[in-house]
Amino acid sequence: MKYLYQQMLAFFAVIMTVLIILGFSFVKFTSDTVQENLERQLSSYANTIIENPNGLLENSQWAEALLRNQDIRIFVTNDKKQIISPLRDKGKYLNISEADFKALESGNEVSSKGDSAIDLLGNKKQQLWVLVPFVYSDTQQFAGVVYVDAPVSNIKGSISELKKNLYFALIISTICALILSFVLAQYQVKRINRIRNATHRISKGDFDVHLESKARDEFDDLAEDFNSMASSLKDSNEEIERQENRRRQFMADAAHEMRTPLTTINGLLEGLEYDVFPEEQKKRSITLMQNETRRLIRLVNENLDYEKIRSNQITLSKYTFNAFEALEGIVQQLNVKASEAGNTLELDCSPDLTIFADYDRFVQIIVNIIQNAIQFTSNGHITVTGFAGLNETVIEIQDTGIGMTAEEVANIWERYYKADVSRKNTKFGESGLGLAIVQQLINMHNAKITVESVPNEGTTFRLSFPQETVAEETSV
Repeated sequence: MKYLYQQMLAFFAVIMTVLIILGFSFVKFTSDTVQENLERQLSSYANTIIENPNGLLENSQWAEALLRNQDIRIFVTNDKKQIISPLRDKGKYLNISEADFKALESGNEVSSKGDSAIDLLGNKKQQLWVLVPFVYSDTQQFAGVVYVDAPVSNIKGSISELKKNLYFALIISTICALILSFVLAQYQVKRINRIRNATHRISKGDFDVHLESKARDEFDDLAEDFNSMASSLKDSNEEIERQENRRRQFMADAAHEMRTPLTTINGLLEGLEYDVFPEEQKKRSITLMQNETRRLIRLVNENLDYEKIRSNQITLSKYTFNAFEALEGIVQQLNVKASEAGNTLELDCSPDLTIFADYDRFVQIIVNIIQNAIQFTSNGHITVTGFAGLNETVIEIQDTGIGMTAEEVANIWERYYKADVSRKNTKFGESGLGLAIVQQLINMHNAKITVESVPNEGTTFRLSFPQETVAEETSV
C-alpha cells in the first residue's frame, strides 16, 4: 500500500474514531439529560399538588386532566399504598417496594432512576415515574404519596430524532473526513516526495541540491540533515576529484621520475656489459647508478610511509629526549644539501631544550620540512629555532625562499600537491608527499603546526609539541 493511502487511512481512522466517540457520548449525555429533566418535571408536578394539602385531591384531578394529552398520569395514595385519586382507579394499590416505601415514610422522594419495564400499577409499560411523600397538615405525619409517571416513548421520540440528525451529521463528517484525510496525507507525501526527488538527483551525481527548511517538525529536521549530507557528499566528491587529479599527476610524475633513473641505470649497465666505458669512468658509472637507485627507493618509501600512517600501522614510542641534540644532528646531516643549493642552514636552540615525542618520527618531521625549505630556497638562509613555550616545546623552521600564496598554504598538506611543479626534478621531494606525511605524524603526536608565508619573502613552519603531562591528559 502506498504511503499516501496509509497516511490517508490513518488520518481517517483518527478522525472517525473521535467523531464516533463524541457522537455516542453526546447521545448518552443528551439521553441522560432529557431523562433527568423529565424526572425533575414530574417531581415539580407532584410538589405543586402537595403545596395545598387541603385541596390535594382536587389539585391532582385537575392536574391529571390538564396533562393527560401529554400521557402524564397522576395518582394519590394513602399511607397504605392504596390509590385514593383518581376515582377510576380508587382502591387499587401501587407496587412500591418496602425499601422505597421506607424512604418515602422518611420524607424522601423516590424515582425510577431510568426507564422501568413495568409501572407501579403492574402494567407492562416502559415508564419514568416519581414518588413524592406528603404529610397531614396538623400532625405532620406521613399521609401518603403522589405518584406521577410518563411514558418512555416521549424520551425515545426525542432521542430518535436526535440520533437521526446525528447520523446525518456523521455522514457529512465522514465525507469531510475523507477529504481532509486526503489533503493532509497528500501534504505529508508531497514533503516526502520532495526529499525523494532530491535523493534521486544525488544518486545521479547532482550534489547542488538544497531543501528548504522552516524548522517546524521532524521533516524539516530531516531536510536539514539531508542538506548537510548533500554538502558533505559534494565536498567528498570534490575531494575525490582533487585526489584523483593529483593521483594522475603523481602517476605521470612518478612514471617520469622512475623512467629517467631506470633508463640511466639500464644504459650504464649495457655500457658496463659491453665494456664501452674506459676504466676511469666505470667507478663514476657505478656511483651514478647508486644515486639513481637511492632516488627510486626514496620515492617508493615515501608512498609506503604515507599509507602506513594513514592506515594506523605505525605505533609511536614517545618519551622525553634532548631536542637540541636531535636538531643538531639533522642540521649537520642536511648541511651538504643546503650548501649545494647555495643556502646556509643555522640552528638556534638551547642545549637544555627537551621534547616529548617519538624520536624517529620527530627526526622524519623535521627532515621533511627542512628539505622542503631547501627545495624552495636558492642562495638563501634557513634557520631552525627551538624554545620552550607554555606547557609545550616549539620548533620553528624559517626560510627566505620563494614563499607561498594563501591558496598554496591551504593546499600544501594535500597528498601529491606541489606548490611549484617546475621543481619536481630535484634530488628530494619528488612525490609531493613530504608535507602530507608531516601533517599525519603531527596529528599522531597531538601536536600543532602552523604556516606563515609571504610570496618571494619566505616561509615559517611553527610546530608545537605538548609536554609529557599535557600530552597524556590530551590522549586520555
